[in-house]
Amino acid sequence: MRYRSLGNTGLNVSEISFGTIPVLQGDVPVLPDYFNLDDATAIGVMKHAYDLGCNFYDTAVVPEYGDAEIKLGKFAAEIGREKIIISDKARFFTGYEMYQAVEDSIKNLGTYPDIYFIHQVDEDNVELVFEKYGPLDALCELKADGKIRFTGIASHYFSVLKRGISDPRVDVLQGSGNILECGMLDRLTEEKLLQQKGFILNKVYAAGILPAFFPVKTLLSGVLAYPVTTALIGLGTIEQVNQAMDVPLDYAPVPFGQVISALEKSFSPIHCDRCQRCQCLYGHEIHLIFRQFNYYFLGKDYWALKKLDLSIDEFAEKCKSCTDMSCLKSCPKRLFIPDLVDMIRRHVNIHIRNAWI
Repeated sequence: MRYRSLGNTGLNVSEISFGTIPVLQGDVPVLPDYFNLDDATAIGVMKHAYDLGCNFYDTAVVPEYGDAEIKLGKFAAEIGREKIIISDKARFFTGYEMYQAVEDSIKNLGTYPDIYFIHQVDEDNVELVFEKYGPLDALCELKADGKIRFTGIASHYFSVLKRGISDPRVDVLQGSGNILECGMLDRLTEEKLLQQKGFILNKVYAAGILPAFFPVKTLLSGVLAYPVTTALIGLGTIEQVNQAMDVPLDYAPVPFGQVISALEKSFSPIHCDRCQRCQCLYGHEIHLIFRQFNYYFLGKDYWALKKLDLSIDEFAEKCKSCTDMSCLKSCPKRLFIPDLVDMIRRHVNIHIRNAWI
């Protein structure tokens, strides 16, 4: 295992880090396919990762993410708190709620979190997060009180992460990306201040989908070639730990065309890398629609269809009548978005209807 500096925090973090959601126990909506591990088994899996060199463990609040936070606290106490780095997160967008969430996390962990993230920051709640006396200010107060060591913003949106890069209150960033959804990584690489923050990358396996199409070493090599600090992998078994911690010695970006060519052996993917440059006049997130379509064929069929069915008909009608076409002009892949959206609508209507027959 090798280690990288986490921005200006002074922390050295293992290149592969441990996402604890798969070690939870119970029926939790965020993870339909969980392993339902008891305490002893979960601690054993985390301990095995530690023995292979992992020193960074990421979790999230109870009850939204089950009891993973509690189990991580038990593991920290067993292994020795000073030997690992803990990041935690909560999806609250007022200062009071965030302050209370951190207090609850400290109780659940039985210790302090090194980094605490405001989770799932998007373009609808970003102003609440960054405003005066909001959750980011609350984290700064908790940091000043010594209850956390560093503040963080976690988001799947380039615009949010870019704002976090330039805000001096934010110490660490967490975002998503992989060799298929690499557009945001390419854009973040151009941000010179990114290295000062440190960047934790999640969704490296694309919700567990990509290992069925690419070797794990290829997935890790591809993302570790970017200026990220650590690749955060959700792990729930010894076998998964062994795969993830077998870090490749050489890092090389995987060309997007090569990724698409590999997927085209199984289906006809939309050639979207989720760079998020396409801005819909009506507020629809084009890159998310394209992601759900690809995910359907990559193995997340029912989940992906349900997500698409929420707004695809309305989106397709507006897209068909739109004369602005700014999304077409901004797409570096030159995708003809209206035709693709209409194709997705027809696909969803057929398969959703068949799913209920």
